[in-house]
Amino acid sequence: MVEIKNCTVTYAAEPNHKALKEISLTIEDGEFVLLTGESGCGKTTILRLISGLIPYFYDATVEGDIYVEGLNAEKSTIYDLAKMSGTVFQNPRSQFYTCEVKSELVFGCENEGIPEEEINYRLAETVKRFSIEKLLDRGMFELSGGEKQQVACASIDMERTRIILLDEPSANLDYEAVKRLKELISIWKKAGKTIIASEHRIAYLWEMCDRTIIIENGRILRNLDKEEMKKITEEEVRDFGIRSFVEKNPFQMDIHEVTDRDPILDFKNYKFRYKKGDRIFEADDVKIAKGEITALIGRNGAGKTTFLNCLCGIRKCKGDLVINGKPLDWKQRRKRMFMIMQDVSHQLFTESVMEEVLLGMEEEDRDHALAILKKLDLSTVEERHPLSLSGGQMQRVAIASAIAGDHDIILLDEPTSGLDYKHMVDIAEILKELQSMGKTIIVATHDGEFIESCCNRKLII
Repeated sequence: MVEIKNCTVTYAAEPNHKALKEISLTIEDGEFVLLTGESGCGKTTILRLISGLIPYFYDATVEGDIYVEGLNAEKSTIYDLAKMSGTVFQNPRSQFYTCEVKSELVFGCENEGIPEEEINYRLAETVKRFSIEKLLDRGMFELSGGEKQQVACASIDMERTRIILLDEPSANLDYEAVKRLKELISIWKKAGKTIIASEHRIAYLWEMCDRTIIIENGRILRNLDKEEMKKITEEEVRDFGIRSFVEKNPFQMDIHEVTDRDPILDFKNYKFRYKKGDRIFEADDVKIAKGEITALIGRNGAGKTTFLNCLCGIRKCKGDLVINGKPLDWKQRRKRMFMIMQDVSHQLFTESVMEEVLLGMEEEDRDHALAILKKLDLSTVEERHPLSLSGGQMQRVAIASAIAGDHDIILLDEPTSGLDYKHMVDIAEILKELQSMGKTIIVATHDGEFIESCCNRKLII
């Protein structure tokens, strides 16, 4: 059982903001509870309280009491609390300790001194459940975002803890991987595990939940059982910042294609192969029109990010890429294209938002930079350090840099990963605004709701 009694949490980094406000919540053994609501409402903070990451890892003041399996969290060690629960973080990269998949899966069990025979039994069972046989000998740094998420979930499965904490577990997963995650959660539930999941994309799991708790501004707004959830309207769902109840398969989705535009990109015998494996993508006589928003879709590990990296010149690739009728090498492509990475913090380099935008300009023009920031609702944070911003704000800073550099083609890698409904719509509207400026956009995504909202074409890899 998990009990949270009248809890208020204030992070040291934000002393004037209460992340949770007098929260009280009881979760029974074997219960599956879904936490949902807009980004920043306090869902992740609740998971951190239960796991012991607050206050033992995150510096925060906690008022109230938390009990996990009868243990008073405030009076227990992080070691004792860690044995009670396993957590899959929103960014799984931050919870890995080894450089190779098999080593990562067995790491926790080896630390606990579990016999080798038992570890091998668990490993075989977990690998089969997740269908990750092909990943076992791969390096952690070679994996796609979705593959890392699968490994993180599998690592928790290996631990056999009684409480499972999931923070946006489907954020980087493709449609088929989400189905496997749903099956795994069902197995955990039948085994009597207590499952607490923080999610925006609720279509795949809300019917499995015993309760859905909607959080708003650090408080519990609604505490709904299954029958009450069925009565929630689509309009209410959007008001709460939750994604659609309806699962949308990107591979089967019909979208309105625009066919009367001139091509800007033409791929001729374009291919890439990894040195250590046989994974490859090929594109021959594929054309992308000027001003299109193209969704690049495919299963986890299919090569979507690699394809984008090759496009913008980060990786070298065989074959020809013709832009506006002229073949360009990888160095020339860097000047024409701008890529916004899945983890955008990797590409922000300066001390302020304004400096970041000016950096992308051939000639500094502060007035133009400020106009771009206003268009993207960033003018109030122009002097802030880019890495002090929220994920959505950092993403918009990178988009501002792309506009400032006057790049014709903008590439985005999973821009809506972990976003609530409102922020997903914001990104879609920004892309449509860029499209109206004549920009060509290619976006790697698993997000069917996002594809439906703004994309003109699908490219399957």
